[in-house]
Formats: sequence, structure tokens, C-alpha cells
Amino acid sequence: MSNQPTFEQLVTLPAYAEQPVPMAFEDSNGHLNVRHYLGIGSEGLDESLLEVGIPFNWPATTGLVVLSAEHHLTYLHELKTGDNMSVRVRILGRSDRAAHALVYILDDVNQRVACVFEEILLCVKLDPRGAASWPEEIGANLDTRIAEHAALPWEPATSGCLGLR
Repeated sequence: MSNQPTFEQLVTLPAYAEQPVPMAFEDSNGHLNVRHYLGIGSEGLDESLLEVGIPFNWPATTGLVVLSAEHHLTYLHELKTGDNMSVRVRILGRSDRAAHALVYILDDVNQRVACVFEEILLCVKLDPRGAASWPEEIGANLDTRIAEHAALPWEPATSGCLGLR
């Protein structure tokens, strides 16, 4: 994942999960413990999905849920306890049942990218359990977001190991 977008390029995207690094999340060095990056990034991704019509109560109202199928994480800079951070999301594409996203965790204090993770997420029906097609409205909203993100003036850098099937 070389050639990542710059902080300046990423801050043009909406900010999600904005918060300081909590003391409870620090490791013995006073940095954000590695196990919390995925949780914070996932929180930001979930917030971004609200804008395409997937609310937090989606499972209760539709019987559908969004589940992560694969991740690839790259740590670029450490975040320290108390540093302000935010999450930015770029949706790269989708298939009938999946979507491909890049999630950026930014160090807003030092104005740099702290972590990038690439994710494949699935639309899943809860009962009976299994992958399901995106509802028509959600698919259309995802397509709109994908087109908006494809028009950004910078190319996304992917791991090369994840993709839609």
C-alpha cells in the first residue's frame, strides 16, 4: 500500500468517529494499542453507511446486516493518548452482495495518515443466515457514492490482495 493519499487529500472527505485517543486504549508506550485501530475504523465505516441508507438498527428493521469478510491493515504512524483522530472512508466498488472500501484513520493533531485498512463487506440475511443481494435502494445509493469517490482527484492505493468476487 504505497503511495497513500495525503492528509490534505483525505480531509476533503467527511469525518466520522471523531474522538481523542482514550487512555483506556493505550498500550504500555502511551500509544493507541494496535487492537483498537480496527474497531475505531469500523465505527467510522458504520457511520458512513448511514449516508447510503444503512442505519445502526438495520438488522432489526430489515433482517439484513453488514458483515466484514476480509481486512488488510497498514499502520503508518502511531497515535498517542489524547491525540485527536478521525476516520475517512472511500468506497471503491460493489457487487450484488459485497462492497470494497478503504478506511483511513487520520492523526488530526500531526496532520498525517495513521492507519489504512481495506475491507470487503457483505450484505447478509440473518434468517436463514447467508449472503444476500443489496436492497435496490441501498445498491443505488452505493453506486452514487462509488461514482462520487471515483471522481476524486487522487487514486486510491489498495493492497492488491482484496477484491470483489
